[in-house]
Amino acid sequence: MAMSVTEPVQATLTRSVAGGDDAAIIAESLAEPERFAVLYDRYATQLYRYAGRRLGAADAEDVLAATFLAAFRARCRFDTTRADARPWLFGILSKELAKQHRREGARLRAIARACPEVADGGHAEKVADAVTARAARQAIAQALSVLAPADRSVLLLIAWGDLTYDEVAQALAIPVGTVRSRLNRARRKVREALGGTDPTKETELP
Repeated sequence: MAMSVTEPVQATLTRSVAGGDDAAIIAESLAEPERFAVLYDRYATQLYRYAGRRLGAADAEDVLAATFLAAFRARCRFDTTRADARPWLFGILSKELAKQHRREGARLRAIARACPEVADGGHAEKVADAVTARAARQAIAQALSVLAPADRSVLLLIAWGDLTYDEVAQALAIPVGTVRSRLNRARRKVREALGGTDPTKETELP
């Protein structure tokens, strides 16, 4: 039976094939700046997808470029005792996203207010499914829009970024206990807004 490989595991496999862990690549890039491009190849897709889910595809590319530029400039300060640069990169991305918190909030509110688009014709079941999916996205957008930015960031780094509690703590430079308290508060508010469910992992925003 074929086994699926999650992105974090796939990233580990890619590192072993490409040679060198992230810390080694960053250390080498201090003398050979072009080596930093290896990290882009490894993580750009994950970071772009996450940024796109939060801001929309139109702004994700700019945020991604700003993230890697900031990471390149800060590479001399990377903690080389950590082999994995993914939490560090997500932390820099989170800072770039924080600069866009008003835009993200406006996007979430716009999605929540949008009227469902019903296609003309077609099978009734498909139309019903489309309306249901759109309604779910609207409900999630509304729930996320009322969260404090810090709580929303923790929730989505775990739900959409696939980071562990420890990785979120590294990314945001906060204690694991703070990660847990913010996550619990965010999940409670989302469940309350959605009638007891927390489908942030399953539903994509447009």
